[in-house]
Amino acid sequence: MLDLDFVRRQFPAFSQASLKGQAFFENAGGSYTCQPVIDRLTRFYTERKVQPYAPYEASRLGGAEMDEARQRLAAMMGVAQDELSFGPSTTQNTYVLANAFRQFMQPGDAIIVTNQDHEANTGPWRRLAEEGFEVREWQIDPESGHLELAKLEALLDERVRLVCFPHCSNVVGEINPVVEITALAHAAGAFVCVDGVSYAPHGLPNVGLMGPDIYLFSAYKTYGPHQGIMVMRRALGETLPNQGHYFNAASLYKRFTPAGPDHAQVAASAGMADYADALAAHHGLEGSAAERASALHDLMRAHETRLLQPLLDYVSAKNSVRLIGPSAAAGRAPTVALELGQAGEPVAAALAEHGVMAGGGDFYAVRALKAMGVDPDKGVLRLSFVHYTSEAEVQQLLEALDHVL
Repeated sequence: MLDLDFVRRQFPAFSQASLKGQAFFENAGGSYTCQPVIDRLTRFYTERKVQPYAPYEASRLGGAEMDEARQRLAAMMGVAQDELSFGPSTTQNTYVLANAFRQFMQPGDAIIVTNQDHEANTGPWRRLAEEGFEVREWQIDPESGHLELAKLEALLDERVRLVCFPHCSNVVGEINPVVEITALAHAAGAFVCVDGVSYAPHGLPNVGLMGPDIYLFSAYKTYGPHQGIMVMRRALGETLPNQGHYFNAASLYKRFTPAGPDHAQVAASAGMADYADALAAHHGLEGSAAERASALHDLMRAHETRLLQPLLDYVSAKNSVRLIGPSAAAGRAPTVALELGQAGEPVAAALAEHGVMAGGGDFYAVRALKAMGVDPDKGVLRLSFVHYTSEAEVQQLLEALDHVL
């Protein structure tokens, strides 16, 4: 079982007077930052804030810390070090990728997107329609928000070059079967891009085992700094046109980073691996970096699932509330969107009066909400948590919901 006291000691936010008594339920918008990331960021700015990779010591150490972040996170995700790169955000990483595919694809080629996504993994791809490429939409079930594999199969043919979908939606919450979807797409000759922004905070996946060609997520939602992290498997990365400086074309991790990276934040991302290693050691988890990460994933998911089910049961029993997505905790992430008889934002404000930090709005998932008959102007109330959330905080949330719903 997850040692929650140990976990929470790794996050300075839980010891701050200004946050005392506040239960944080908008983690899907950005998580608290763990202490190792803060320590590494502070050290870089105070001791290494020079151009990295030069021969003098401060520069050498700074470059080594940037390399360390890529090496350790890549190892956790079961991919090669140069298959992982950093960018300013997942949205900007996706725009870079879309431009690479624009140059790569031929007239008559098609891509598949979903209407379950956050706009970051659908908007940039949809704009390829302006260049004459066909964009096919894999549509969700309007009641459940579920993506049916049969609907994807009907869209696949020899013209499809890329299939884009979320590991889980930031409003539907259902965990999509990445391995099965990837296998279907690959069998049809298409590449696969997975938006993992809403899933990675609940345990880094082994991308090497799952098989997608691209996996994207955001460090700032995964206990780290504000960076977008991208896994690009070698076969695709060496096929797509270089988007970086021409003289960096031979470097896989630089091919899709047009601008220079944020040195300090890249280096600080190694603190995410520090935190994972500390958790693994404390809980007696052993093996390779990928094996430890997998065990941590399962430990986090077990804790989250145990806390999530009472919340799902509570909202499912309310006739005035529509739960978006599955009502069983095992099949979803702890990101719970609720359609109410009123706008979500003022309800979130009312929850704040009870010490609960939550969010209301469309959360850049306008297409998904519209497809499910939700008025985007009213949006939803979103309640999201991660493994550092306590049972007492969930109880605080339930009591607050009793007052505001």
